[in-house]
Amino acid sequence: MTIAAATTASTTASTTFAGTPGDVPMIDALAINTIRTLSMDAVQAANSGHPGTPMALAPVGYALWQNVLKFDPADPLWPNRDRFVLSNGHACMLIYSLLHLSRTQEVDKSGKLTGKPAVPIEAIKAFRQLDSLCPGHPEHGWTSGLETTTGPLGQGLANSVGMAMAEKWLAATFNRPGFEIFNFRTYAICGDGCMMEGVSGEAGSIAGHLQLDNLVWIYDNNHITIEGKTDLAYSDDPSTRYLGYGWNVLRVGDANDVDAMVRTLGVAGQTKGRPTLIVVDSHIGFGSERQDTSAAHGEPLGEDLIRKAKKLYGWPEDAKFLVPDGVMQRFSDGVGKHGKDANAAWKTMFANYTKQFPELAAQLQQMWKHELPAGWDSEIPVFPADAKGMASRISGGKVLNAIAKKVPWMIGGSADLTPSTKTGIDGNAGSFQPGSYGGRNLHFGIREHAMGGICNGLALSGLRPFGSGFMIFTDYMRGSMRLSAFMDMPVTYVFTHDSIGVGEDGPTHQPIEQLPGLRAVPGLLVFRPADANETAECWRAAMSHGHATSMLSLTRQDLPTLDRTVYGKANGCAKGAYVVSEAKGGDAQAILIGTGSEVNLCIQVQDLLAKEGVRTSVVSMPCWQLFEKQDQAYRDSVLPPKMRVRIAVEMASPLGWERWVGLDGAIVGMNSFGASAPLKHLLKKFGFEPEPVAAVVRATIAKNAAGAAR
Repeated sequence: MTIAAATTASTTASTTFAGTPGDVPMIDALAINTIRTLSMDAVQAANSGHPGTPMALAPVGYALWQNVLKFDPADPLWPNRDRFVLSNGHACMLIYSLLHLSRTQEVDKSGKLTGKPAVPIEAIKAFRQLDSLCPGHPEHGWTSGLETTTGPLGQGLANSVGMAMAEKWLAATFNRPGFEIFNFRTYAICGDGCMMEGVSGEAGSIAGHLQLDNLVWIYDNNHITIEGKTDLAYSDDPSTRYLGYGWNVLRVGDANDVDAMVRTLGVAGQTKGRPTLIVVDSHIGFGSERQDTSAAHGEPLGEDLIRKAKKLYGWPEDAKFLVPDGVMQRFSDGVGKHGKDANAAWKTMFANYTKQFPELAAQLQQMWKHELPAGWDSEIPVFPADAKGMASRISGGKVLNAIAKKVPWMIGGSADLTPSTKTGIDGNAGSFQPGSYGGRNLHFGIREHAMGGICNGLALSGLRPFGSGFMIFTDYMRGSMRLSAFMDMPVTYVFTHDSIGVGEDGPTHQPIEQLPGLRAVPGLLVFRPADANETAECWRAAMSHGHATSMLSLTRQDLPTLDRTVYGKANGCAKGAYVVSEAKGGDAQAILIGTGSEVNLCIQVQDLLAKEGVRTSVVSMPCWQLFEKQDQAYRDSVLPPKMRVRIAVEMASPLGWERWVGLDGAIVGMNSFGASAPLKHLLKKFGFEPEPVAAVVRATIAKNAAGAAR
């Protein structure tokens, strides 16, 4: 049977042609095999990629999109769409093919339709090439129709839990009788690699606890990883494990059985009180001579094997990037029509909702635009001068609550550390729990990595989430935090116990190298405030950046609240750095640069040296990244180029401070791990007292004077 003859829905396909165990409409067989052949051709053209999984999962993706997914290709961002996440992102030609064949439309950075296809055939032909809309893994914000960035395995699953939690919260908060504004579902496809990564177990555990019955994971059980058969390293029974997590577990014995897949998805949709895991047995590289081998996973098949596979599919063997007549129309008649009708009905309902509940509708519009309500920062406190002061974790909690009071869609929590991080939302905020999904306090349990991934899913759904923990445990969640920054998601991470100031808990809990490591992440705004008012201003700056990820590094120990009638205004934090204390009696002979608790130490050193006639100024630099964004004139006003005697003081690895102190400066930092002892003993041991730092200043001034004399 030729391709040309197979263009009507009434014609059925033979088993060989369709690649399915039973008869299916010929046009559906064509659509499935179009996904397969586009994937093979794109990987071959790029001479790079992963063809085997899209070949295996083409029927699964087709069954989901055509029969179940509530998605409008003509309006891919409408708020109540179902979310589809491809967690095993190396299989991205599956989603690129679906976006192309469904004629999904491109949306620009402002959320407006451009009139262009999200994935034109030219982009598929340029798969994995520079500036193509089809990069090697799905990238949110680059290709329209992608709900999130997936690449590191398991991250998409954690994101999907956040999306499902967002739907539950949105429905509990905004739905009203007769107005079911939110009822979307989240579907994620994952593979053996996703299941092995620990983040998926964390995410699956909390999803089961929360009874997220709007969440479906489809597990591609193909028994193959890069090294070979999974039994080299993996003998888990995910079905039993997820039953233990409280999930509904279903199975489809053949990925090619479209009807069985549709029926199983229907059962998942009717399941109440439990998320659903669908285990799908598949054959990686289906139809090729490399079927069921690791060779089908991560490299092109080669022209000869592609021709043989196409012959099995009943495809023209030498055709490349072929989309047979009728295939795109089939998608238009399926997901296109279903999505268009659902979207239109929703928009009519939302128009009526806006009339009856204008304040709620206005909140949603602001949320979707990443805007904040008028006066959102009007109750941020101003803290009076206080020599004793308070820990920045405590002032941070006060500021967080002042903001949360004004931003109703700000939600978050901690990895079981809220009493320590002071990040609970007070008042009647409640806890997000099964049967009480309107609560704004999230309890992630001791699951740092999943917390970050879940926060990304919440942010991708329009909310303003925060996650908190101890600074040292950023090591457990760097993958999620990196993707927050990569996607420009407005997640705020709040980390306390930020230095050796942790004291008696000792070096396992004292962060040393974490600050420079996090500062190295592009797009991540790292704030380390010096007192309560800087903490307030850093929170204000973090919230003001609606398309950036922020992190606050806060203390356990008390910090004196500076008298701002004497010292520089804390709103200088908005520019990343400012002169907090000018030199007295003439031009400065040295600049002391500090962050966090060390700013007050720098001021003590300034006072000590002033008694000796040594003039210094003190700069607080709570956010390197914002300071870098300022114009040269401002940067020079804070760090004058002619002043080369600069001493940075920070209880962390000195890495990176070279940029600010230069070759003629010095750094007082941590060149080892910490120790277990009361704080005062640690400060003495590691040289974070006025006299040792003053000695460094004197020595640096002398060294530069000697150099100038030569």
